[in-house]
Amino acid sequence: MPFVYIVQCNDRSLYTGWTTDVERRVKQHNAGRGAKYTHWHAPVKLVYVEEHPSRSAAMKREAEIKRWPRARKLKLIGDR
Repeated sequence: MPFVYIVQCNDRSLYTGWTTDVERRVKQHNAGRGAKYTHWHAPVKLVYVEEHPSRSAAMKREAEIKRWPRARKLKLIGDR
């Protein structure tokens, strides 16, 4: 199953992505093999995950969350 996730970087910034294996992806981010953004802001800590029925649904949700302001992302993380 695909997942949308949010990690908090060492500078407290937030990064949103999607994957089929959250644990592997977080390890990749922390090893500097994830996204360019997290490469420069590692280490990261997983703060939010949600499961989706399809890859396209996860990708749409990721794009939606990425457009949100930080305050709305923090509310999402806190509401879970």
